[in-house]
Amino acid sequence: MKDIIIPSVAESITEVMIAEWLKADGDYVEMDEPICTIETDKASMDITAEFAGVLKTIVEEDDVVKVGAVIGSIDEAASAPAGASTPTKTATTDIPSTAANSNPAPNSSNSYASGHPSPAASIILDGKGIPASEVAGTGKDGRITKQDAQAAQHTPAASPAMPEKKAPKMPEYPSDGVTRQKMSMLRRNLAKRLVSVKNETAMLTTFNEVDMSAVMDIRKKYKDAFKDKYEVNLGFMSFFTKACAIALKEFPLVNSQIEGNEIVVHHNANIGIAVSTDKGLVVPVVRASEKMSFAEIEGSILGYAKKARAGKISIQDMEGGTFTITNGGVFGSMLSTPIINPPQSAILGMHNIVKRPVVVDDEIKIRPIMYLALSYDHRVVDGKESVSFLKMVKDILEDPYRYFLGL
Repeated sequence: MKDIIIPSVAESITEVMIAEWLKADGDYVEMDEPICTIETDKASMDITAEFAGVLKTIVEEDDVVKVGAVIGSIDEAASAPAGASTPTKTATTDIPSTAANSNPAPNSSNSYASGHPSPAASIILDGKGIPASEVAGTGKDGRITKQDAQAAQHTPAASPAMPEKKAPKMPEYPSDGVTRQKMSMLRRNLAKRLVSVKNETAMLTTFNEVDMSAVMDIRKKYKDAFKDKYEVNLGFMSFFTKACAIALKEFPLVNSQIEGNEIVVHHNANIGIAVSTDKGLVVPVVRASEKMSFAEIEGSILGYAKKARAGKISIQDMEGGTFTITNGGVFGSMLSTPIINPPQSAILGMHNIVKRPVVVDDEIKIRPIMYLALSYDHRVVDGKESVSFLKMVKDILEDPYRYFLGL
């Protein structure tokens, strides 16, 4: 018997949560096959089998265990069942599968896991009033995952040849009218950090608006050529990242943090880009963005977004940020006061672009306008510096040729 031990994922991580067992107790597993997903307070990752054999689990899903703890074992002496094939993990990865992949479909197995919901999925299905028999499992051996349960809907009953109009059937809910599920470690840590920021910083927010006409014209003119040459889209985020990197050089305290009785000023613009996932907000870091081209920034952001939404973002990807950009505009936000990502001293909030009447050369024009918000720690950044920083970001975006050409 070989023990399955929780590995050390980072110096600051001392415990993890068993988010989901990808293989059931008693299943035969192959070497290097993913057997469970663990979740830290910053990211999630898969634990793979170091040996082939029969799996024995000793902890349940949603249990919190220490780094170095034994969560199960693999019996190497057990032989693979006759006709057994090596299943593969079904979670989305950065590399798409091809038609040549010979692995069987995940719901083709007749194992114990087939059609069986995970504990988290069971809670969600109970809340929706949907029996597991109505849900197709995409997990290991056809197991019903949390994502399957979240996407599940009632299967409508077969209609008669000439159906009568009926009132829509309302979904069934538990008798107490609520659904309960444990908070993930990522969500719990995020909650603690948000509260601590409000309590431990002197946070203020300053606002401005930016005319996005110039940026939109550049994108419209060059987006196809940019995509053909670099194989990534020319998005808004690279403009904002470069604008912030330039402004951070002019106003370095916005790119600083407090350590004890010292202010640590960073010379590189390591800009975190907030990415929303099903499990919560993660902030991977585009390092030394002041030295990167537009294509490098867009490629970096795209890679991080794919990893985050596939649950593959690593702790190392999110370490070392000195400033953060968050884009609530993708969800339709008009205005907000973003919360600082500690230990940083400032965060820029982007919002949706709306055509508004503005005065240009004493004439009323219709322009695409975005409201910008800069939240900052007043213990480090003064009002003059914060307002001037945001004004410079606005000026760069409204006249990008001048700044990006070094004029």
